[in-house]
Amino acid sequence: MKLQVGYIEIKDIAFDKNAGVRGGTLFINPDEVKAVVLSDERIRSVELDLAKPGEEVRITPVKDVIEPRVKVSGGGGMFPGVIADVHMVGSGVTHVLRGAAVVTTGAIVGFQEGIIDMSGLGAEYTPFSKTQNLVLNFTPVDGLTPHEYEQTLRLAGLRVACAIGELGKDVTPDEVVEYETLPLLTAKETYPDLPRVGYVQMLQSQGLLHDTYVYGVDMKQSISTLINPTEIMDGAIISGNCVSACDKNTTYHHQNNPVIHDLFAEHGKSLVFAGMIITNENVYLADKIRSSDWTQKLCTMLEFDGVIISQEGFGNPDTDLIMNCKKVEGAGIPTVIITDEYAGRDGTSQSLADADPSANAVVTGGNANQVITLPKMAKVIGSLEHVDRIAGGFDNNVNPDGSITVEIQAIIGATNELGFNKMSAR
Repeated sequence: MKLQVGYIEIKDIAFDKNAGVRGGTLFINPDEVKAVVLSDERIRSVELDLAKPGEEVRITPVKDVIEPRVKVSGGGGMFPGVIADVHMVGSGVTHVLRGAAVVTTGAIVGFQEGIIDMSGLGAEYTPFSKTQNLVLNFTPVDGLTPHEYEQTLRLAGLRVACAIGELGKDVTPDEVVEYETLPLLTAKETYPDLPRVGYVQMLQSQGLLHDTYVYGVDMKQSISTLINPTEIMDGAIISGNCVSACDKNTTYHHQNNPVIHDLFAEHGKSLVFAGMIITNENVYLADKIRSSDWTQKLCTMLEFDGVIISQEGFGNPDTDLIMNCKKVEGAGIPTVIITDEYAGRDGTSQSLADADPSANAVVTGGNANQVITLPKMAKVIGSLEHVDRIAGGFDNNVNPDGSITVEIQAIIGATNELGFNKMSAR
């Protein structure tokens, strides 16, 4: 399967009645965006804001971040099974408005929603301080359940991202990259002397607003299965979860999964990117055993020489991570796991809720319990009402000078377990 991705560099963003991409600037017609949002009768109103790198702007509580993309050719549409019809994606041509993002916010859904600061200390911990952001601040109608509200905002953000992505359909990209995976036997014949490396991506699926969707299907209803990494670039996997902000994978993270991109970069050079497995993080022991058994079986059937396993979330999913690692290692396949730590504010507590000697190659995105003070911002998009309730916040954490003291788990992407950040620990 081959996907050609055309990257259109977005260096600025502005409102304009004449929507389009001109000279590296993304122009957005606010009336058109509002029409897309308000087509859902569950949304009473929406406020649109722009947030640019370096501005004294704080966005909170953030629900999701989405990158505008569009299918140019190859069949299917962006976010299949959710926005587009259910068709296989991952081939043909896709255009990306690289540097732009749609950010959704509004009254809190679940307590594990986070903060994006566009400048100051907090900006150093989130990749979205570097993107040109269209922020959608929603007000829903009364009476929605938390699950209905989450779904409403999730779908609205995806619809807007698709509408904006269409603006890049006929634009000549600044860069074009081809991503191709080969069938099992063809890859072995083409690269007989290179190690075969596989990737296992664990998807948050604990329920209670901890959900991830694959082609529109809640991942908790699935078992470990194969997926082509280019499908993910076309939005086959989307976020629907409210786990701690620091290590939740937003939809943007899935679209730009750095493990996938790094493996493609080395494919045919130092290794063969031999396949990708997605697995869930359910809460019951029987489900954990079943899914990790299937992960091990698929790794063996695909004859991987090494495996990278990435986690999402912490605590309960630590058991899934260690089960996957232990069983794959037990099959004679070396693994590297990617996680983060909740080691206490002094860093001396146990980092993971589970452990095993086979987990002897670990990459960590940092300690989520690290405490920092975020300076006061000139503008807040959303509301500061919940900064003492979100995970990483605490009572009386808004200081008299307007600054906020939080653990970095309150910051979107701070310790991301795909490695989509600048932090680590050794």
